[in-house]
Amino acid sequence: MALDLTNERSANSQTADAPHAEVRQGVIAAAVYENGVRIQDIHVEDAGKWRSRPGTVIWIGLHEPDAVLLKQVQREFDLHDLAIEDACKAHQRPKLEIYGESVFIVARTAHMVGDEIAFGETHLFVGRGYVVSVRHGPSTSYMAVRQRCEASPAALAHGENYILYSILDFIVDNYMPVIEAIHEEVERLEDRLLRRRLEKEDIERLYLLRRNLLRLRNAAVPLVDVCRRHEHIDLPGMEAALQPLFRDVTDHVRRVQEDIDALREVLAFTFEASLMMGQSEQTEISRKLASWAAILAVPTAIAGIYGMNFDDMPELKFRYGYFVVLAVIIGLCLTLFRFFRRARWL
Repeated sequence: MALDLTNERSANSQTADAPHAEVRQGVIAAAVYENGVRIQDIHVEDAGKWRSRPGTVIWIGLHEPDAVLLKQVQREFDLHDLAIEDACKAHQRPKLEIYGESVFIVARTAHMVGDEIAFGETHLFVGRGYVVSVRHGPSTSYMAVRQRCEASPAALAHGENYILYSILDFIVDNYMPVIEAIHEEVERLEDRLLRRRLEKEDIERLYLLRRNLLRLRNAAVPLVDVCRRHEHIDLPGMEAALQPLFRDVTDHVRRVQEDIDALREVLAFTFEASLMMGQSEQTEISRKLASWAAILAVPTAIAGIYGMNFDDMPELKFRYGYFVVLAVIIGLCLTLFRFFRRARWL
């Protein structure tokens, strides 16, 4: 994440050298596009002037803005109070809400930081002639999305809904490296399970991975509804030509959902297999202890009988009685040992 923020700061400093560049804290980029071509970087305060210009679209990217900046954005684009209230608070559930001619979307982002999943949140305001993205928490910068869109002016000429598609597609694509990293770790745990019993740390890791997969599923699956609603032209500014693009994102989300469900099942089976192997080892140990206890019970019982010190025990006066008793004990013990060995208890 530190690298992403460093890249964003460097991009900001490069943008600041251009005329009318935005240097306000919390603003990553703010630009106007006409027919898919970037014509000028602007200040947030000037967005309202460009909004009414035909054939243009404003794309503003924010990262953890303060309330003052969000209020300024609200005034420039006439955004609904409830949408701004949600944008001020992170940890919103993924959703799509329509306020008049504008659409408010909440999406959850995810990427790997070391061995852990870092979840972030993106709020999107989309209306005729503008897109405002607000990022909260750790997330990958959308500079790559902006550069990719600017490299295809013909596609970017479709306006705000193409930008929305590009951002949602980028968010969903970033789920896949997370799933692949978890899949590799799950395979390592499975291989370790086949060689030996999992330790306590491995069991805790299994539980943590399964919980994180559930959080990832809760972040990804609601985007199916968001994209499916964009497959219809009843949303503000939606073009029929963009419907297949959102349908493609829906397919990607469903694939992510299937992969997550499959991994959660594998983790559940691995956990159950670990428990069964632990129970099997305990059963084997119990069998060994029971076998040796039965073998040792023979000399214990015989020794107990002859340790009662009765006077009338005829075999005590037998010359070879001691050796006969020892032979009987050894014979019985060997017989029991062979019996348990054949039964694979020893």
